[in-house]
Amino acid sequence: METTSIFQRANIQTIMGRGASFGKRYLKAFVSGFFVAVPVTVTFLDRVAYIARVEGASMQPSLNPAGGTASDIVLLNRWSVRNYQLQRGDIVSLVSPKNPELKIIKRVIALEGDIIKTMGYRNKYIKVPHGHLWIEGDHYGHSFDSNVFGPVSLGLVHARASHIIWPPQRWARLYAALPATRTPLFQDDDPVDGKLS
Repeated sequence: METTSIFQRANIQTIMGRGASFGKRYLKAFVSGFFVAVPVTVTFLDRVAYIARVEGASMQPSLNPAGGTASDIVLLNRWSVRNYQLQRGDIVSLVSPKNPELKIIKRVIALEGDIIKTMGYRNKYIKVPHGHLWIEGDHYGHSFDSNVFGPVSLGLVHARASHIIWPPQRWARLYAALPATRTPLFQDDDPVDGKLS
């Protein structure tokens, strides 16, 4: 028969009470940290930046140069497009004008007011309307872009690809660069006016 004194029982209860108190404090800290971290994370992803995997061949060789064997993962900067200040050559992510559930990634070829020679669109030449831009994939013939659906609204753009972050051997910053054969015939450097000179 085990005997424990009143002092031993009190000591055991004190130790158990401290353990329960530590657990409560830990749980309380975790829960309060969770309720702070989740809104901060959601706000960051919604307003600043997030990462996304690029699938398909439409942006080869800039993105996914190995084809179907590996996909690039890019950093998409939402903050940089919040005022729709894009430049020719930027790689942007946007909602597909044909399927709003699909996000696509393409290169900005022409801005509002520019005149562009199309590659298969119903008009050979087009002036990009106010509030729109002309986007194309780098891999002509393998891209569902403005040559299919025409100029896209600036409101569909939600991020600019700024860096390739995976795979590690492809880490790089993505700079705005137009293919030499795809420069606009006329560049309206004052798109607010929108009139041809």
